[in-house]
Amino acid sequence: MTITALAGGVGGSKLLVGLQNALVPGELTAVVNTADDATMYGVHVSPDVDIVTYWLCGLADTERGWGLRDDTFNVVAGFARLGQEVWFSLGDADLATCLFRTQRMADGVSLSAVTDEVRRALGVETRIMPMSDDAVRTRVVTEDGRTLEFQEYFVKEHQEPAVKEVRFAGIGDAKPAPGVIEAIRDADRVILCPSNPVVSLGPILMLSGVRDALREHNDVIAVSPIVRGRAVKGPADKMLHVLGAEVSASGVAGLYRDFCTTFVVDETDIEEAALIEQLGMKTVALDTIMRDLPASDRLARSLLEL
Repeated sequence: MTITALAGGVGGSKLLVGLQNALVPGELTAVVNTADDATMYGVHVSPDVDIVTYWLCGLADTERGWGLRDDTFNVVAGFARLGQEVWFSLGDADLATCLFRTQRMADGVSLSAVTDEVRRALGVETRIMPMSDDAVRTRVVTEDGRTLEFQEYFVKEHQEPAVKEVRFAGIGDAKPAPGVIEAIRDADRVILCPSNPVVSLGPILMLSGVRDALREHNDVIAVSPIVRGRAVKGPADKMLHVLGAEVSASGVAGLYRDFCTTFVVDETDIEEAALIEQLGMKTVALDTIMRDLPASDRLARSLLEL
């Protein structure tokens, strides 16, 4: 079975690890959000792409969820001594990845090509595809009138400001990276990971042709990132209102109703099933909380058995 998974963040990374463990090498492709990308300390940082890559190669700091295990932060400490703001933590080995990306892109190499170089160098079997080689940037408009870059909202402001609107600069001109549409169309099954439907999966779905490819597919499974009215991780529950959706599994399902064939809720959220089935989707209840790697493996295998 060939699987294409749409993903971003830690929740997506955890499920991708389980899927990679359950599949034969070469059967899994991950299409990853890049709207959270930013320039930090003079380098191109691709947080979701790097989180996915590090988790899949087994080098991730799984306690923090981001970055590399046992990384040091000497460069950031050096910036602090020079008086620069250092609210964005970037480890030294993590910085090396970003420096490599920045140098290669300055030489004219595309983001998708650099991403493939990094994943091969780190021994990742899964094909990792940035959603686009074009720049798309998330902007969070807060209730107090500010427009923040996503990393400012997520890291510097600790996701605390009330969100009024979410915009994606450049999305109208951005094209899916080479192979993204084909990866969706040619897969036996497409899985939407339990990633933030607004800022992780939202930008992928807004790219030209992606939603059409999903509508044409006959086997699209989505896993809810909302359990009992709360986000498992991240600020999804603080953002869903900007899409006119309630903070619930059925609220997320409504966002995917035009292409999703099966929607997975957590087994503790079974009362949402009837509401989702009214939207025309098959609903399955599973243990979706990936507390550890065995839990990720169990969820992945259950999804593949549906």
